Amino acid sequence: MNLSRLDLNLVVALRALLEERNVTRAGERIGLSQPAMSAALSRLRRHFDDELLARTGNAYELTPLGVALRDRSATACDLLERVFASQADFDPTAESREFTLLASDYGAAVFGAALARAVHHEAPGIRLTFQHPAPSIQENTAALLSTVDGLLMPHGVIDGFPAVDLYQDRWLCIIADDHPEVGDALTLDDLARLPWAVYQRPYDAPVARQLSMLGISPHVEVSVQTFQLLPYMIEGTRRVAMIQERLARRAVRSAGVRVLPCPFEAVPVQVALWWHPVHAQDAAHIWLRQKAAEVGATLTEAS
Repeated sequence: MNLSRLDLNLVVALRALLEERNVTRAGERIGLSQPAMSAALSRLRRHFDDELLARTGNAYELTPLGVALRDRSATACDLLERVFASQADFDPTAESREFTLLASDYGAAVFGAALARAVHHEAPGIRLTFQHPAPSIQENTAALLSTVDGLLMPHGVIDGFPAVDLYQDRWLCIIADDHPEVGDALTLDDLARLPWAVYQRPYDAPVARQLSMLGISPHVEVSVQTFQLLPYMIEGTRRVAMIQERLARRAVRSAGVRVLPCPFEAVPVQVALWWHPVHAQDAAHIWLRQKAAEVGATLTEAS
């Protein structure tokens, strides 16, 4: 397909139509009259050879193709906005811009907070927004990365996108401080025997993979959406969990848990900032990546 022959304004119209499912409301949303929006819908129907919006009674419903195009058109619009917002030059002391980063609560607490402090001192007009990654990040990595400025994620979950390594962490185990069955050390038998609290997939993939290689299939009693909840799911129970050291040291201060070494050589956590290639030459994004690398180096020096 030759993009030069396409009217990219139709992408904006397509998104509005599929999300509003109403010609008049879609037109009001993007500043087009009702006749102009109807004409855009007719052009889109001819292009896709599909009704897209099918009348059902007094309302419109999306056709199967319309449903498939709804998320794709939203992603395309977000990507186009980022392409045309790219800058040749960027002065962090004078610019006003928002950067959106996908991160688990662990990434936001350990690295995001340090990055926010650095940005606060150097670039007062810059805003940082941290959002939790969608569960589909592994299946729709390109689409999700195209709509944000970056993803804080350890190696081993996604691949095939540009990244800068930030810092390294290691896995530790936590148990209740009054655990009745564990002394000063955990054994592999303990990991196989005791119930577990885990962080929900797919971000626990490195932990699950390492346990699987040891022949351990953990008996999961509790799964949570944030790493910082794990200590509270351990406190006062027989459960065990694996958690990053930088978070584990904080957990000891807020929950009744003990931190113990893993009874095996756990593969370290190498956290990186991943981004979509569309950002490669954007001066503002280059500054963000450089600042992230500096903050990561500072964390490494302090450990």
